[in-house]
Amino acid sequence: MSKAAVGAVKQGRDWDLFCRVVDNYGDIGVCWRLARQLVAEYGQHMRLWVDDLASFAHICPALDPALDRQTVAGVEIRHWSAEPAIDAIGDVVIEAFACELPPAALTAMRARAIAPAWINLEYLSAESWVEGCHSLASPQAGGLTKYFYFPGFSAKTGGVLAERSMREARAAWSADDARRWLARLSPSLKALPDNAIRISLFAYENAAVASLFDAWAASRAPVICYLPEGRVLPQVSAWFGVTLTAGQTATRGALTLQVLPFISQEEYDRLLWSCDVNFVRGEDSFVRAQWAGKPLVWHIYRQEEDAHLAKLDAFLDRYLLGAADGHACRDLMHAWNREQPVGDAWQAFAADLPRWRHHAETWADYLDSLGNLAGNLVSFVNSLLK
Repeated sequence: MSKAAVGAVKQGRDWDLFCRVVDNYGDIGVCWRLARQLVAEYGQHMRLWVDDLASFAHICPALDPALDRQTVAGVEIRHWSAEPAIDAIGDVVIEAFACELPPAALTAMRARAIAPAWINLEYLSAESWVEGCHSLASPQAGGLTKYFYFPGFSAKTGGVLAERSMREARAAWSADDARRWLARLSPSLKALPDNAIRISLFAYENAAVASLFDAWAASRAPVICYLPEGRVLPQVSAWFGVTLTAGQTATRGALTLQVLPFISQEEYDRLLWSCDVNFVRGEDSFVRAQWAGKPLVWHIYRQEEDAHLAKLDAFLDRYLLGAADGHACRDLMHAWNREQPVGDAWQAFAADLPRWRHHAETWADYLDSLGNLAGNLVSFVNSLLK
């Protein structure tokens, strides 16, 4: 935690966090983690407004999508309907990822005797321009001011999410814990040799899947791939020539596939800690893979005119800064994101996994030095609402 966060006054303020579910789980995954941490570690009072409760329930099994109002893990969850009833608003209002607040929220904000701290929580980016825009104020109509808050990978940004409980649990996670956890997760699989490479695969649709699976099937060492249900499953099924569903296994050559049902965020963290390499996508799983301290391959969300590739390079420039030779990592991520054949790039990367494991652990230590997004956000709010 940063010095600013340590010195933050742990004052229990009322927060309203608004989130629209995009791409099923990405945005709500970040908001749900943030809301729980603000309650559990900083004593804040959270209302989380979500438009798609059915999708939210996939990562929060305790949630009842039929209820417009409920409390889970100390967070009050409200359904963000077409015309939500908002009579009062909190001391802090977070507009997650420019989701645009409902008119009723703006009316309630203007009616307050003291204007709330209005924060637009932006998407995570490693691009250098983010540092210049982080925490900037933007005057709005009705005497309100919106502040732009950027998660990021430098001390000039808000850092990334990292609950204290997660970091402590990760530090205590052993190789034996990993073996037992994976055995419970996939009881149908027989014990694999000690030299098996364990890989988690969470990705968008990708034309490079076939070449990646070809490489794994031809591997000298056994490969086991844990695939949570998701958008890439139809392509994986096509490669195996069968329709695969959660709970099923499939084998070809050196590759064994285990299809997993959609699991909770806590279970997914343990999956990341237990694998040797993690393929991740978007923002939430991308950040969790970095905290896992394991080699990772990021599938960034595709944008028009390949704008996402510049964002990928911005991250790689930071991530690989301390690496003696980052070509294998960069080549693999570029091939994967350009949906090009990845067999050769995978072989080069896999040939040096111990070094990439050490690099990933060093990177996680660096992230820890930046403080965590929730703590840094509390410090920023306290500076606004003195």
